[in-house]
Amino acid sequence: MIDLDPRFKKPDTSLDPDYEGQYDLWIEGVRVEVKAARAIHTKKREDLISKALRSDSSAPFWMNFQQLKLDICDVYVFIGVGVDQIVYWVLSNEEAKSNDYLSHQHRGGIEYQIGITHKNISEFDVFRTDASEVADKILSIGRSE
Repeated sequence: MIDLDPRFKKPDTSLDPDYEGQYDLWIEGVRVEVKAARAIHTKKREDLISKALRSDSSAPFWMNFQQLKLDICDVYVFIGVGVDQIVYWVLSNEEAKSNDYLSHQHRGGIEYQIGITHKNISEFDVFRTDASEVADKILSIGRSE
């Protein structure tokens, strides 16, 4: 992400006195958590390499964005990785918390997950952001929270 925009900083206590490693990036006062997942074929029972999909595939797929700790950041960036494409979705903390696909990762735990599949990916179109616009979208969302 730092390669996308020089305004991204690795957070530390000089930027955020309360920082204790709970999120990944800092950009002009906005705390950012980054999660990545590979699009994998859900019907194959093989290794990850053979389950990886191209963006034009019609196969059923799943990307699971895990270990979401709600309220530790202002904005989430989900990075979906396919064989031939990288997709960015930018969501506010509130949008993640109210997402229909948010679920507990472990029963009774404090971590959550959001799964994007071939069935629901169109519902995430509103969050999809071009790589060149990720930083500005984060700032727009983060400053309005």
